[in-house]
Amino acid sequence: MEYFIQQLINGVTLGSIYGLIAIGYTMVYGIIGMINFAHGDIFMIGAFIALIVITALGLTISTGLGMTIVALIIVLVASMVISSAYGWTVERLAYRPLRGSFRLAPLITAIGISIVLQNYIQIAQGARVKPLQPIVTGGYTLMTGGGVDGNFVVQISNIQILIITVTFVLMAIFSLLIAKTSLGRAQRACEQDRKMASLLGINVDRTISMTFIMGAALAAVAGLMFLLYYGVIDFFIGFVAGVKAFTAAVLGGIGSLPGAMLGGLVIGLIETFWSAYFSVEYKDVAAFAMLAIVLIFLPQGLLGKPEVEKV
Repeated sequence: MEYFIQQLINGVTLGSIYGLIAIGYTMVYGIIGMINFAHGDIFMIGAFIALIVITALGLTISTGLGMTIVALIIVLVASMVISSAYGWTVERLAYRPLRGSFRLAPLITAIGISIVLQNYIQIAQGARVKPLQPIVTGGYTLMTGGGVDGNFVVQISNIQILIITVTFVLMAIFSLLIAKTSLGRAQRACEQDRKMASLLGINVDRTISMTFIMGAALAAVAGLMFLLYYGVIDFFIGFVAGVKAFTAAVLGGIGSLPGAMLGGLVIGLIETFWSAYFSVEYKDVAAFAMLAIVLIFLPQGLLGKPEVEKV
């Protein structure tokens, strides 16, 4: 039982990171009906920016608590701002010029930009993995006992608490933003009918750009959390995490913010439990198999709405 609870904590932590990335996918798809396959690489860039700023600030485990909090806030803001600029650039280069073309064109362009961003980081930062010494340490013991020798300890670390808390706070903020603000109303109007929204005075181009910027900012937060949690990154993490997050968005119901978060949690839990109880080499197979099963019996995803054809 103790081992199960420990893996549950680990799975929720990993799923929270996937959920943050998945929200960016589902926001873009909800408005323009296209998948931004460069979004995973924005997550990767956010992680590298965070690493660069942490190194520049000289942040280490020996830094005092107050200074660590201030420094992490600076890192977070810098990562979100610069990553948002990349997200805005992707929208301007890959999507806006091709918005009226056939749907495969921007998809191919986004994949091309994904490759460009990967190689750009590889050239700029090198192909080797970039390590980071632990900064947020410590934790709490929840349970003891169980295991083979009866000494298994269930722990939740401070970084796990930070990741889970930040994820659900951001989820609540973005849900309120979309439900209660003028930008959220504009996004929902563009989701229903972009042409009618434009006729009613909504700046569709600005609304779509802001959606890309918001998604990129969330990806940057996920990049920082990933860096602090695992302590190692490379130029390829965006592809792997991007595919997992896209799977989470589809699993939860593409276009649904709560669905994206739920899908991320499900993927994270499947990966973690499969790695714990079965072979770690096949954890990705288990996650994608679950996606296939859900889409066979529930094509709209867990929380998605059935698509109604307009005639």
